Amino acid sequence: MADQPGGTLKVRDLTPEEVARGLEEGRVVLVDVREPNETEVERFPGAVLVPLSAFDAATIPAPPGSEIVFACRSGRRSATASFAAQEQGFAYDAHMAGGLLAWKAAGLPTET
Repeated sequence: MADQPGGTLKVRDLTPEEVARGLEEGRVVLVDVREPNETEVERFPGAVLVPLSAFDAATIPAPPGSEIVFACRSGRRSATASFAAQEQGFAYDAHMAGGLLAWKAAGLPTET
């Protein structure tokens, strides 16, 4: 779990396996905050794209009962997105630790 410097906001670290299981079960919405030039090369299957450069948590589709999980390349921008969402009043406190790099290291599929 990461804490925002000087703040009360927190981000929960989820493993790629936990996120993949949540996607399979339909209880997770994976939000990729990488930029379009990155997602055009390789992306998470089924992820919603909300680039950090134009981030607005209100644009994230959040079906009732679903958990919003942020992801990026390595886990840094996804934590930033979670803090930003919380600052905007949303209770989105989860991100995938290690990002796309950890996802691929776990042997999970990507789309190209």
